[in-house]
Amino acid sequence: MTEELIVNRRIVLNSRPVGAPTADNFRLEESTVPKIPSGKILLRSLYLSLDPYMRGRMSDAPSYAPPVALGETMVGGTVSRVVASEHPDYRVGDLVLGYSGWQDYEITDGTGLTSLDAGMPRPSLALGILGMPGFTAYMGLLDIGRPEAGETVVVAAASGAVGSVVGQIAKLKGCRAVGIAGGPEKCSFVVDELGFDSCIDHHSDDFPQQLAAACPRGIDVYFESVGGAVFNAVLPLLNVRARIPLCGLIAHYNDTELPAGPDHLPLLTKTLLTKRIKMQGFIIFDDYGSRFDEFFKQMNTWFNEGKIKYREDIVDGFENAPQAFIGLLEGRNFGKMVVRVAEE
Repeated sequence: MTEELIVNRRIVLNSRPVGAPTADNFRLEESTVPKIPSGKILLRSLYLSLDPYMRGRMSDAPSYAPPVALGETMVGGTVSRVVASEHPDYRVGDLVLGYSGWQDYEITDGTGLTSLDAGMPRPSLALGILGMPGFTAYMGLLDIGRPEAGETVVVAAASGAVGSVVGQIAKLKGCRAVGIAGGPEKCSFVVDELGFDSCIDHHSDDFPQQLAAACPRGIDVYFESVGGAVFNAVLPLLNVRARIPLCGLIAHYNDTELPAGPDHLPLLTKTLLTKRIKMQGFIIFDDYGSRFDEFFKQMNTWFNEGKIKYREDIVDGFENAPQAFIGLLEGRNFGKMVVRVAEE
């Protein structure tokens, strides 16, 4: 009797985008999974995280991480089950956080895996509030932003995976939290569900004026993940010695050339100098990887106590990952974008 063949589906980078990604930049491939050798484990992906940084990995421009090669599996964080093991540290049924990427199965020696509670009721949270996005919010705000009670913290993409957590932590620290989001529904969620003091729709014709009215004492901390017109509206409102944690610039990820219009660099540099502003970019695991346990303990406590709320935008079906990712870059998601690859 022969063993049943296991078919692995994977989505590879078919071509490099010019501007916004399209479905043609991705290709679905299938292959059979070989027998696992000694010392290895076979993982079955349950959930795949979709994140804006993946757009940068599709490009071959110089960056902080190497690009995905053409024909290779798209990168991404995953929550998986161990379905076969020849490794002494892993048993069938174990739940792990890893980086299997956009595929159903992965054979690995266990490097880079984090063991999770096998009975975790919502395993996908390990890709959001208890994973990279939550970690980014926690360290960026507390270590770079260093908010003090009574200060005003403004958060870009406030309904998203990172921003939604930033504002809630700011409130826990006694700050005034002002969110920026795209559309009335997201803004209502940010205020009514997450507890921000205010949220401004960046699609509004008078967005800069509304933001200024929501920050009558200026801005002490601006958590940046967007750039573009949002940052232009924030810049004149920054207070002396304001802090800007910078984790992303999603408004510019699809740019193929410098934006048209006035050169804002002189204004930016003058503002940074005269107001003695600290603006610091960071790559979360490169810069803070040794502090993940500290973050996880505190965030898990806050979440279990109901002090932090979190929304997921779950897409069913592995084959829908490319379109979901394209929508993410266009701001169509509402909360942390996760693909449910397989039902338990």
